[in-house]
Amino acid sequence: MWIKTLSCFFISPRSTLYRSVKTIAPRVRFAPSPTGYLHLGGLRTALYNYFYAKSRGGVFILRIEDTDQSRKVEGSVQGLVNDLEWAGIECKEGPGKGGLYGPYVQSERLNIYQEHIKKLLHNGSAYKCFCTERRLNILKRDAVRHQRIPKYDNKCRSLSREDVDAKMKSGTPYCIRFKLSSECMSFEDMIFGGIAYDVSMVEGDPVLMKSDGYPTYHFANVVDDHLMEISHVLRGVEWQISTTKHLLIYKAFGWTPPKFGHLPLIVNSDGTKLSKRQSDVKVEDYRNKGIFPLALVNYITLSGGGFDHVVGEGVRLKTMEELASEFQIRKISSHPSRLNPDLLEECNRLEIKRHLKDENLTKALITNVQNLVTQKYPKETLNISEEHVKSVLDWSTSRISRIDDLVSPKFAFLWILPSNKLEINRSLFEKLLNSLEDLEKFEQDTIKDNLRKFSDTNDVKFPVLMKMLRSALSGLNEGPSVAEMMQLLGKYQSLERIKAVIR
Repeated sequence: MWIKTLSCFFISPRSTLYRSVKTIAPRVRFAPSPTGYLHLGGLRTALYNYFYAKSRGGVFILRIEDTDQSRKVEGSVQGLVNDLEWAGIECKEGPGKGGLYGPYVQSERLNIYQEHIKKLLHNGSAYKCFCTERRLNILKRDAVRHQRIPKYDNKCRSLSREDVDAKMKSGTPYCIRFKLSSECMSFEDMIFGGIAYDVSMVEGDPVLMKSDGYPTYHFANVVDDHLMEISHVLRGVEWQISTTKHLLIYKAFGWTPPKFGHLPLIVNSDGTKLSKRQSDVKVEDYRNKGIFPLALVNYITLSGGGFDHVVGEGVRLKTMEELASEFQIRKISSHPSRLNPDLLEECNRLEIKRHLKDENLTKALITNVQNLVTQKYPKETLNISEEHVKSVLDWSTSRISRIDDLVSPKFAFLWILPSNKLEINRSLFEKLLNSLEDLEKFEQDTIKDNLRKFSDTNDVKFPVLMKMLRSALSGLNEGPSVAEMMQLLGKYQSLERIKAVIR
């Protein structure tokens, strides 16, 4: 809607200007607000900043932007740090890491912001605003009623020095606003190309410092990026419209701004916007549901571009080092990134296979499965030997996408051992064993056909035979069909369990 009001707005085709700039070791930052959990969009932003720095020998910084204290959630900072570490993202500077440009939490930098706001007041780029919340609300309601863009009318910009002094002496609360100029600022977006617009057409003078002494995002963001020597800013496209406002603040200070690149939205497979109310938006949810970190990382990068993908190659899981070395800003699509849930499952399946090719990772995987099984079936007699678990894992790679799937009721027979205290016709089972051993294709349909023929030939009712076989194979009353169970166990394990009953 706002685009229609901007006479100075344009997005040009991608320019080659940025690509020709001499490469330098970048300093980039991920600057989340501690308002809760890390979601997929935040993880994507952190990853792309991390890959950009890592691929160019630069520095990745974590900065916590907590100037809005009313929205701060206790424990969320540590949660953010934990999620980043889980995903394999290493911070060179940040909370708990130290660095020459700290503190890295904005609420610990208030004296720095106070020092810099004085500079803007002194050079006339900012002014004190004494408008009450009530007056601002009236302005907003009036604008909406007359179908105008709600914005501050810059009333206090024209206050005389005497008026300001009088209000200060009387203790009238105030904030500090920035004087927007009606200047059409432009910049070269590393992803979208040329961007330009006059922010004063849609906004009144923005607040830089609130009455509680805390800076707004726009002010603290600019001051911190400059003082921390941030060279490139990669952030979500929702901040693109604010960038020219930030450029005006840089200009007021006389500072050189960093390069900017805005990452497109992440959307569902049907194009709808991701919602924080959805269960599969939090990184923590993916962790708890058995998704491996590298699988989630590849899932995001496959959806958003920035990497070489050979057409027809299919999905290939890449390590963090490979992703960093391949990352190219110019390959990021400016279109919304559509998530494909099936792609996530395939990535996780490939990660299980990768673990099984590494001895140390395999041991950790086996231990994980053993713990899951014992927690799920604490009162059962189980077969969770390393050899058996490894065999199940090898067998399962084409059948499951998450390790947790192995403890679902469908696969309980893989772990729970039958008691073998069965009243059976041993001669009948010996014949059955011979019949199954001769079976070349050990698949559900062929197994079922074989068992039906066996029941007819040996004059035993099919349901009775199935009940005996189920008891022999699992000792459980529930689960998949006997034929499916035997297929899942495989020929060797099925025959071994039948032999154990005969002995």
